[in-house]
Amino acid sequence: MAVLRRLTQARRSTTERSALAGEAAAAAAEAALRAEPLAPLTTDAPGAGATGPGTATAAGTATEALATGKPGKAPKAPTENHTPDRDDPRAAAFFDCDNTILRGAAIFYLGVGLYRHGFLTRRDIARFAWQQAMFRLHGTEDPDHISDARNTALGIVAGKRTADLEAICEEVFEQVVADKIWPGTRALVQMHLDAGQRVWLVTAAPLEVARIIARRLGMTGALGTVAEARDGHYTGRLVGDLLHGPAKAAAVRALARRERLDLDRCAAYSDSANDIPMLSLVGHPYVVNPDGALRRHARAQGWRVRDFRTGRKAARVGLPAAAALGVAAGATAAAVALRRRRVRG
Repeated sequence: MAVLRRLTQARRSTTERSALAGEAAAAAAEAALRAEPLAPLTTDAPGAGATGPGTATAAGTATEALATGKPGKAPKAPTENHTPDRDDPRAAAFFDCDNTILRGAAIFYLGVGLYRHGFLTRRDIARFAWQQAMFRLHGTEDPDHISDARNTALGIVAGKRTADLEAICEEVFEQVVADKIWPGTRALVQMHLDAGQRVWLVTAAPLEVARIIARRLGMTGALGTVAEARDGHYTGRLVGDLLHGPAKAAAVRALARRERLDLDRCAAYSDSANDIPMLSLVGHPYVVNPDGALRRHARAQGWRVRDFRTGRKAARVGLPAAAALGVAAGATAAAVALRRRRVRG
């Protein structure tokens, strides 16, 4: 049966796999919302126990320090944004994660966490570091890198307990969310929350990662890649495919149908041309920290552009990438030196 299922999945077209991934993500998001609406993990702010859409103003107070480093002072949303209709039950906002909310890519931060827990080798982490550096340098996603990361991750988690990965995600993204959030995008999230709208994270990252980031930001919920699991253990397969490109649009469309949203009244935010299908679904598309292809498309379509990076591109992404490469090179050199020392000893 397992062989037959794999063959059946392999024969599905890319469109069918994207649709299946979208439906799976929407079903998981709705189930989580029905079971227990996402609430911010922090509990040291007044009203931090509030849950559900439209109640995350307190979550913003609790998490604004994460985004700005200045407790009690929330970032301001950029001017010339559309004003979300207050308490509109059919409106929502959808935010991409990598380089839109988060500096860098969530899957690579997860890779670091997996390495620290012995799930990855030095070779794996060196490859992840190189891919992350290229992402920071070019600001675009390489499909080959994404496929490589997916296959590596699936091979690693096959047979592992879902609870173990969830615990690692909690540990890794507690610090990542605190240090890597774009304050400007965080303000946009809060703008929709303050209007009483539902706000969803939409990412190719694993659903376990997506939920933690969404919870930390006080969002309503998350749409992420769904890994197949049985009896509390991962099978090493995805439900459909990565939630990437057209699959994100399928997930947003499926969730809108389930939650009775009017996409013409919704907003979406992304940095990547890969998300043009998702952005094209909504009445209020926003382009945040865009790659070149998306910037050109946005200019042609008259979409709003928000760039929270400062200075010339070389300054805003080249130097961080150089730093990332330096760290990777340093780590590799240190590993080699340690190995030589052990051999001599």
